[in-house]
Amino acid sequence: MERGESSTPPSNSSVSNDNVWAKLVPSDSRYSDIELTSNETLVCSEISISSSGKSEWCRITRNMDLVSATFHNRRGNKVLVDEIVVRGDDTAVIRCGSEIIPGFSGDGEGLLRYRFKVMPAQESDKKQLNIVLDAEHAKCSICLNVWHDVVTVAPCLHNFCNGCFSEWLRRSQEKRADVLCPQCRSVVQFVGRNHFLHGIEEDLLQADDSLRRSAEEIAVLDSYASIRSPLVMSTSRRKRSRSVPDNENREVACRQCATEFAGYKCNPSTVHLQCHGCGGMMPSRTNNVPQQCLGCDRAFCGAYWHAQGVARGDAYPICSPETFQPIAERITTRMPFWVHEKNRHEQDITESCIQRMGSSLQDVISEWVTKMENQELDRTFMQLNHAELITARTHTCNDCYGKIVSFLLYWFRITMPMRFLSPEASQREDCWYGYACRTQHHNEEHARKRNHVCRPTRGTHR
Repeated sequence: MERGESSTPPSNSSVSNDNVWAKLVPSDSRYSDIELTSNETLVCSEISISSSGKSEWCRITRNMDLVSATFHNRRGNKVLVDEIVVRGDDTAVIRCGSEIIPGFSGDGEGLLRYRFKVMPAQESDKKQLNIVLDAEHAKCSICLNVWHDVVTVAPCLHNFCNGCFSEWLRRSQEKRADVLCPQCRSVVQFVGRNHFLHGIEEDLLQADDSLRRSAEEIAVLDSYASIRSPLVMSTSRRKRSRSVPDNENREVACRQCATEFAGYKCNPSTVHLQCHGCGGMMPSRTNNVPQQCLGCDRAFCGAYWHAQGVARGDAYPICSPETFQPIAERITTRMPFWVHEKNRHEQDITESCIQRMGSSLQDVISEWVTKMENQELDRTFMQLNHAELITARTHTCNDCYGKIVSFLLYWFRITMPMRFLSPEASQREDCWYGYACRTQHHNEEHARKRNHVCRPTRGTHR
């Protein structure tokens, strides 16, 4: 069991902040929290109880988004971060609620666990940005209406409706030609959904209802829309060397650009998806192998390359098939950190209830996946895109699977007989805000003394 303490950052580190922006909260209350006050903090642990010497354990660097950090393992021992093994000198991204187990060697039993906790931002740190935008500058040049589900193309950075540009893209691919921007006719190399402009689009429609389109028009646009993850375009308009054959000059984006696999090889106009997991490329294809997670609309390449018979190699990054699997094929042995809104007290209660029932976590999840499949559960509050379309055969990424497990275990808890709860847990009063309570994330006493696995009776989530 290790305990740590933070030290001041080196002289060449980022500018420090006197306020505590995050903490490492130990699972054992006998140990104190490790406070992170600088943008780059070195965490040390005692070499022995009687020794005054310290050894470097990890370095935690605050990321630019201010809500996550980079964990750098400074020791040779393995560290388990959100169920992922981080070896010596490797890094991992941690977010609020991430679980860190130093000195990990097996099942992690008996080791001190830490929870990474981001502190609420000070009011003085919050800035409000007001943007004034003429509606004429927020219109798609294809349909001449205000954007709907806006996408942005690069490098020209013009914006269009998702449905409008998807249809433009489809027709360009049928001609096997370069995809040109409908507005400026420059060659499009990239297209992706623009969530920032989507928020502005919603504000414009709320301010002027006359700009809003009919439900029938929106339905038609949505039926055309095919851009869910960022797409990378291949283009033949490149400067060619006179001495190099044309087929050798074409950019090789993925394995199938260079070699044919499973009867398929990319052509010069093939559109590629960038994997969210490894950053590698794969051709965007409408085949039977899913390439995008239905829960988050992000692209993952593991299932596709596995179906093509392509093994992992050094030349092109490829995810393992385990990163993108059908729900029914997943095996869960540990409680995902998403469960019960990352409230570790509620997670411990659920685990003890499952043990009292003489069951296993996997058995409970399988049972409730079947109930979800049979439409026995209300999916209104499932925090995923296209929640109503998810089945046991749906491919999901690891993050979305964790959210599905959280959803299922919520229903397991609220329908479970009270006799399986410990006396201490059963005597707690329900929190007014239920699972949507924000206080449970930064107030340990409140998280422990109130039941948060319940429906809110106050607030906007009722």
